[in-house]
Amino acid sequence: MSPRKLVVTVLVAALALLGLAWPSSAVPAPAAPVQTLTWTAGNSTDHYLSAPATAVAGETLVLFKNTEALGSTMTHTLTFDTTTPGYNHDVDLSISANPYDDQNGEHQATITLTPGKYRFHCVVQGHEKMVGELVVTGEPPVDTTPPTVVANVTGNKDTAGNYVGSATVNLTATDTQSEVDKIEYQLDGGAWTTYTAPVVVNAVGSHMVHYKATDTAGNVSPEEMASFAVVNPKPGDTTPPTVTASVAGDKDAAGNYLDTATVTLTAADNDGGSGIDKVEYKLDEGAWIAYTAPVPVTAPGMHMFHYRASDKAGNSSAEGMEHLTVVSSDTTAPTVTATVAGTKDADGNYVGKATVTLAAADAGSGVDKVEYKLDGGDWLGYTEPVAITAVGAHTVAYRATDKAGNASAEATSSFTIVAGGDTVSPATSIVVSGNLDADWRYIETATVTLTAEDNAGGSGVDKIEYKLDDGAWTTYTEPFEVTGLGAHSVWYRASDKAGNVSGEKGGSFLIAAAPPGPDLCPDSDVRDTVVLGAADSQVENRDVGTGCTINDTIDDESEYASNSQFVAYVRAVAQELVDNGVISAQERDRIITAAFDSGIGGTSDFVKPQPKNPGLTKLEKNSARYL
Repeated sequence: MSPRKLVVTVLVAALALLGLAWPSSAVPAPAAPVQTLTWTAGNSTDHYLSAPATAVAGETLVLFKNTEALGSTMTHTLTFDTTTPGYNHDVDLSISANPYDDQNGEHQATITLTPGKYRFHCVVQGHEKMVGELVVTGEPPVDTTPPTVVANVTGNKDTAGNYVGSATVNLTATDTQSEVDKIEYQLDGGAWTTYTAPVVVNAVGSHMVHYKATDTAGNVSPEEMASFAVVNPKPGDTTPPTVTASVAGDKDAAGNYLDTATVTLTAADNDGGSGIDKVEYKLDEGAWIAYTAPVPVTAPGMHMFHYRASDKAGNSSAEGMEHLTVVSSDTTAPTVTATVAGTKDADGNYVGKATVTLAAADAGSGVDKVEYKLDGGDWLGYTEPVAITAVGAHTVAYRATDKAGNASAEATSSFTIVAGGDTVSPATSIVVSGNLDADWRYIETATVTLTAEDNAGGSGVDKIEYKLDDGAWTTYTEPFEVTGLGAHSVWYRASDKAGNVSGEKGGSFLIAAAPPGPDLCPDSDVRDTVVLGAADSQVENRDVGTGCTINDTIDDESEYASNSQFVAYVRAVAQELVDNGVISAQERDRIITAAFDSGIGGTSDFVKPQPKNPGLTKLEKNSARYL
């Protein structure tokens, strides 16, 4: 009994003791849970400071905090993945937060979670390692709705609507609850075939394509049909088509196009008669592209627009060319401003740290890039606010360039950073934890925890840094795991808000592999292929990763009420093997077909083979293995 059904049963019993009862028509379902989940981010580009790992299904309030108080000086996002297979894709959420935005980096949103697993990550460039998973529990809805499937027939048509030379049938299916398991089609009364790619039909004559789809819950869509005819192209066409180009747009006095030149192609096959098959173009040295609509050319500079056409008889026109030049009408440079933020003393100096934020705007072609340089250094691309902690006088120079190439005049902002009176560096310590073997080696993984205190200095710890083995120095935010087998060393240091840095310390440890696990099937079925009863699937009988083979895993020796029941059981086991990466989807289908052909559970004359061990059925062995 599920936890949900158990709660309802207890409530019904309690009401019965009070002389009350639920209405006889139905027991009301409990209300969907309302919960709050919080994510936090700091000054790291490889992980969130904190993130929930589990939740319950239902309406959920999401809080995303990326604040200066958490040590952040950069933009992060909390984005739910909607494309990677194996995860729920029903939440479209992407929150961008910066400590200096109008919410001071604190944002919230309301979403609805369903049972399953979600993947979340940061989409800011360079932050790809900030990723995690959220497992949502609850009762999933029962899927009884079949998928929908549609057919789209494409190709070149004559005036009567017939496809000339060939027709291509494209099938697509969707399912609102489960995922689509397979699409099948039948061409002109032939055998049902699994659809994997568009079907090209080039036989001359009338055709009918029947099609249907099945979801992973076993629901099958109603069978539908598309009809069409394929005819031969007109014979005797040896004349290539004609194609011309015209260019439109606003011009300057020199004949250059301002901002955009739009190229329109026109093709005809009046002399040949077979009709236009395709028109193509390429811009400068690019690839040939099918022409479907007028082409806007916006990149400033000189361009060569190439074009050609071919008819349905295979005749191609000579390549044509159109020369054009595009210039920008934008001659105004962008504007750029700087804002310096931080805690000031009575003299206007920044205590411990100053953060410089740059903002640029361009009413014409748009801002292309913003750059800055600190104290006469090299120009750097600006992407987010810059935190400066070095004590002393500083000058930040900055500029912006728009997409038309106009650059703003260089501007500067000057300020001074002073220490807060703290001259004592923080104290640091390290703890390495994990399971040890008899030789004091960590088994499989070791967890490194670093701590720092600034009790003597008083300004407070600003950051802890570490480097693993020969890696780069990395900001420490939480304990991290080391999994590589062999010897490892960790170096670490800390700095306080006054700029004092502790001396580097180091430690080393060893990681060893875990001893091999027990063989769960010592008396394994090692036949070469997966055989169900007398039906051979021709799928390799490989080990599933526990010492057991696929034949050990599928129980074909128990009693089943019907062949359909046995096939449903085999379908579930085979899908789990697909999910675990043991077999492919095609091998799953062959195993399911063998289950159908085996006759197990049916009323045929099939004679079931005797178990290799009459004292213990395969079902009992499998049950024991999973207990």
